[in-house]
Amino acid sequence: MQEFPKVYLKPGRDHSLKRFHLWVFSGAIKGLSGKPEEGDVVEVVDESGNYLATGHIQNGSITVRVISFERCDAGKDFWKKKFEKAFETREALGFFNNPETNVFRLVHGEGDGFPGLIVDYYNGVVVIQAHSVGMWRHREMFAGVIKEILGEACVSVYDKSESTLHTAVEGTGEKFLVGQSENVVVKEYGNSFEVDFQVGQKTGFFIDQRESRKLLGNYCKGKKVANIFSYTGGFSVYAAAVGATLVDSLDSSEKAIDLAKKNMQVNFGEKPEHQYFTQDAFEFFKKGGNSYDVIVLDPPAFAKHKQALNNALKAYRRINEAAIRNLNPNGVLFTFSCSQVVSKDEFRKAIFSAAAATGRRVKILHQLTQPADHPINIYHPEGEYLKGLVLFVE
Repeated sequence: MQEFPKVYLKPGRDHSLKRFHLWVFSGAIKGLSGKPEEGDVVEVVDESGNYLATGHIQNGSITVRVISFERCDAGKDFWKKKFEKAFETREALGFFNNPETNVFRLVHGEGDGFPGLIVDYYNGVVVIQAHSVGMWRHREMFAGVIKEILGEACVSVYDKSESTLHTAVEGTGEKFLVGQSENVVVKEYGNSFEVDFQVGQKTGFFIDQRESRKLLGNYCKGKKVANIFSYTGGFSVYAAAVGATLVDSLDSSEKAIDLAKKNMQVNFGEKPEHQYFTQDAFEFFKKGGNSYDVIVLDPPAFAKHKQALNNALKAYRRINEAAIRNLNPNGVLFTFSCSQVVSKDEFRKAIFSAAAATGRRVKILHQLTQPADHPINIYHPEGEYLKGLVLFVE
């Protein structure tokens, strides 16, 4: 077995690892053996040198991301077994060979034992996105393993890690690791979406909102719908598909609105009941004059670190209050937070404050989270990043 540099913990700081948590924070570390560079594989040991875990070392408050609680060589066979387990889970969930849905997450970071790695599947195109240098270093090997396991179901593998690595690393230009592909059209519950995986946000599409988009369809027939922070128009397509009388899509990005238009056209052609606004959401509601039966609020993460938490909660209160004020009587609000540092309780309190400020009667119909292909490791609750509420506003 290969010898790796050691990370020594301070006395009494091994409790979280013994409970299988996947992060080691800088404050728990007493010292290092050797001179590991960012992304190197290291072994974490207690103050007496007893083995605890193997992981990737990195700069920052999260200093080690754990990849195994058993000694391993972190070689190709080790990773291949992990990929096989992740793919078997998706197969059990019915994602492979599904004619209605051919876009889903293959690997979800800590939830699948790959801390710092996301792998998404777009109708044959696989997009890798590393959030740690350790995972990024394995990208070529990962691409080969994915192709080996998926075979003809994998046309190409694209690395889209440049914008997600927090440390500058030479050679991080985004590129195809296997094959070549243009923009791809995918199916989600029978609806079609064109995905620009090279330019689009995240890996190209917000896969994590699939089940929420499907649920939205239950509330939109014959209704006036506003999709705020619409991005590529996913919620808009589902609303139109069930017969909404009006669908307004709003995003501050002109490129996002162009993609939303394309997706609406792919599914429905040109229809006058679809309107588009390239505008700030707060300004849109501030102008007034717009009232809807259903509003979707799916903003980008208002807080990406704890220092921004208070401002984020204020922003959630403001935008939700504005939306509630613009809902018709007996209207429905789908509201979300994808900020990992905002807890479910904090998000719910922000929505409570927004509702109270309007003085309207509000009921919670559904409490939403990420779908099954975005699993949460039970020992790593931080993986539950997506929170959502469906509200009935009298």
